[in-house]
Amino acid sequence: MARKITMYSAQWGDLDFDVFAKKMSDFGYDGLELKCTLDRPNDHFNVRVALDDETYCERKHAKLAELNLGVWALSAHSYGQLILDELDVRHRGMVPEYIWGDGDPAGVRERAIEEMKLTAHAAKKFGVSVVNGFTGSSIWKYFYSFPPVPPAWIDDGFKLLADCWIPILDEFQKCGVKFALEVHPTEIAFDLWSARRTLEALEFHPAFGFNFDPSHLLWQGVNPVKFLRAFPDRIFHVHVKDVLRNRDDDEAGILGSHLNFGDYRRGWDFRSPGHGEVDFEAILRHLNVINYQGPLSVEWEDSGMNREYGAQDALQFVRRLDFSPSDVAFDASFIRKA
Repeated sequence: MARKITMYSAQWGDLDFDVFAKKMSDFGYDGLELKCTLDRPNDHFNVRVALDDETYCERKHAKLAELNLGVWALSAHSYGQLILDELDVRHRGMVPEYIWGDGDPAGVRERAIEEMKLTAHAAKKFGVSVVNGFTGSSIWKYFYSFPPVPPAWIDDGFKLLADCWIPILDEFQKCGVKFALEVHPTEIAFDLWSARRTLEALEFHPAFGFNFDPSHLLWQGVNPVKFLRAFPDRIFHVHVKDVLRNRDDDEAGILGSHLNFGDYRRGWDFRSPGHGEVDFEAILRHLNVINYQGPLSVEWEDSGMNREYGAQDALQFVRRLDFSPSDVAFDASFIRKA
């Protein structure tokens, strides 16, 4: 099937766009998934500049064409997170001052919602039909129901999702752009069941689907292939990232133990593709079943591996695995025609 293999730019944000793009082109990638930025004109994709500067998208496309790279998705994770979250000091560094303002939660949410709507327009102008991102969650902190959580509190969390996000998704729909939520801890949808409820709360909005990342499912004990089977028409984008559970460590559980990523004492950690537990062959076979033809975007997050080595190794791994389904039944020759 030869899907396009891209590199997600968030983990390379220290590099200027031209440097990052040239590096990925030299490595052999087909394209990039660009992280949206809001206040750095020379960064990977600036939403406001794209909308205000008539030549910005044209210049960006010219550079991509020069390097034989494409872009099929943008990423709007950081300010998406602020839309539903209960805000604290951690969120301030995720967005520029014009979104944070005085930090009043209602104002921050309003400005983050507006920025997400503008992102749909910027994506349309750039010629990209998928924006990946986060929604945040006002109820994530209740994932373990003790003290017991009143069901009405959870209901209120999904009502807030609908109130905030349906107008955003309506704007995406007008632009012909889809929003793909990365199912992930701290989001309103973090496993298969919460993803189902999210779709229901959003009234199965046609502009809403998922950025499928198996690494976030596996460490929780969720079967990634079952997720694909559950939502075959809602898989708008795919991240390729691996994870490894530390099965030999009986001191750490799956909740992270308040230890940072990369700490050997953790019960699990992310790995470069092919160096963990994710059964990518099973996933790619099922992507063939559901006829997913979008990009496979490497999200490189491996604290124990050199970044440039990991990027090249991941590309080789994904390229080797991305086979097309058979176009002939292996036992067809045994069937006698009447």
